[in-house]
Amino acid sequence: MITLDLNGKQTSLDVDGDMPLLWVLRDIVGLTGTKYGCGMALCGACTVHLDGAPVRSCVTPVSAASGKRVTTIEGLSADNSHPVQRAWIELDVPQCGYCQSGQIMSAVALLAQTPEPSDADIDSAMAGNICRCGTYQRIRAAIHRAAALKAGG
Repeated sequence: MITLDLNGKQTSLDVDGDMPLLWVLRDIVGLTGTKYGCGMALCGACTVHLDGAPVRSCVTPVSAASGKRVTTIEGLSADNSHPVQRAWIELDVPQCGYCQSGQIMSAVALLAQTPEPSDADIDSAMAGNICRCGTYQRIRAAIHRAAALKAGG
């Protein structure tokens, strides 16, 4: 039995501890906002937070999340009111949208560590998230906008 704090709720799961966290979230729990991209932790589509740190859920065994806080895109806010989500909507960041939950989760982690990131900070933190549509400039602008929203602007 694996127990974790999933989006603020204690959750117990009777699953094999070696099962990737991604499949537990999507197939067992039914939280499909976290996407499968490459399965090798290279694209970032499956990014979630484990005790506040971004991790690639496709290669993270659920046993690594036991007793920890797991936050998915669904756990940021129920109504898209999180500053990063608001900025993404305001600046119309997504094109196809497939990578965006991973992009957002990485951006949230960046802003938690660096409230006023430079372009270089953003580029470094987001380097592991691939967007096939190439919305990188809008992503960077949205991260700056989210930082301003968090600061009250």
